[in-house]
Amino acid sequence: MSTKYRFRDKYRIQLREKDHPPPHVHLTGGGVDVMLSLETVEVMMGKAPPLIIKEAQAWVLTHQVQLLEDWKRCYP
Repeated sequence: MSTKYRFRDKYRIQLREKDHPPPHVHLTGGGVDVMLSLETVEVMMGKAPPLIIKEAQAWVLTHQVQLLEDWKRCYP
């Protein structure tokens, strides 16, 4: 598991090396576990406060290209 970003002292965006397609990251911490698509940056599964989702989506969108490259390295 690789934490790519930490924010608000308790939330993390993680790329899990032994995961499953489609390409996604996990937003975890503070009692949440949300899957965000790396292709659409939309919530695939899970719930979290809307402001936390928006902050995570903004970060993923900014780093989307690198995250997709990292995903492809884990899943050639």
